[in-house]
Amino acid sequence: MNGLFVGLTTLDIIYLIDHFPHQNEKIVALDQTISAGGPATNAAITFQYFKHQATLLSVIGNHPISQLICAELDNYSISVFDLEPYHIESPPTSSILVTKGTGERSVISLNASKSQAKLDKLSLEILQDIDIILLDGHQMVVGQIIAQKAKERNIPVVIDGGSWKSGFEKVLPYVDYAICSSNFYPPNCSTSEEVLLYLQGMGIPYIAITNGENSIHYWEKDRFGIIYILPIKAIDTLGAGDIFHGAFCHFILNNNFRESLEKSAQIASISCQFFGTRNWMSKAANKIKIVINS
Repeated sequence: MNGLFVGLTTLDIIYLIDHFPHQNEKIVALDQTISAGGPATNAAITFQYFKHQATLLSVIGNHPISQLICAELDNYSISVFDLEPYHIESPPTSSILVTKGTGERSVISLNASKSQAKLDKLSLEILQDIDIILLDGHQMVVGQIIAQKAKERNIPVVIDGGSWKSGFEKVLPYVDYAICSSNFYPPNCSTSEEVLLYLQGMGIPYIAITNGENSIHYWEKDRFGIIYILPIKAIDTLGAGDIFHGAFCHFILNNNFRESLEKSAQIASISCQFFGTRNWMSKAANKIKIVINS
């Protein structure tokens, strides 16, 4: 199956530390890793892990840092459609501190605010043979066109609603699956109930609100449900939401909504038990097989 992932690509520099540094303090990291990041990018690599073909639609550009990103994407056999292939500025980079013992992370990132793509670089041929689409909201203008055309072609659209971004209101009417975090607040919404009503008003048939290690609240067509998350010893929570979304795009192709949410949550929980956003793929094969076959 083929998935299209539209949004942000970054270079993530990740440090494992035993405590968060105080003002003007220098500390030595316990470990480090460097990898391609961004919600759409991590989701694409996760989807590819499940033996599909992922296409990433993003801005990567032509900078020395871009080459590091492209090398990893090539290593995972991700098909890349660069919306600004001659962009000479540095792609967004993220500096990330992960605290050993809790797995909590602190992130400093530029996001895609300085690397917004123009519509004249978009070819709708990219939708050929696509089975599912994920939008993370970081390339909103392109995402809106993709979502509109996907609706016309009956291609299901998933959004990663990590936080509200201007322009989402133009994308949401074309969305089939809204998977949002507890930090996703549309205008004039201050509670999860108001968020749910807002998304229902957009005509979205499947909605879920995740909340880290806490339960997932979901709504499908005409009923509510809750999925409880089993506690784990978290090593690193970085990218867990992105991995959840990539896994969801895999599971929803062959499972119902609740089953897909449950299995995706289990995969995200597994990923949190390893440092970095990739180690779980090679070090938890048996656990992942259990989830797939359950």
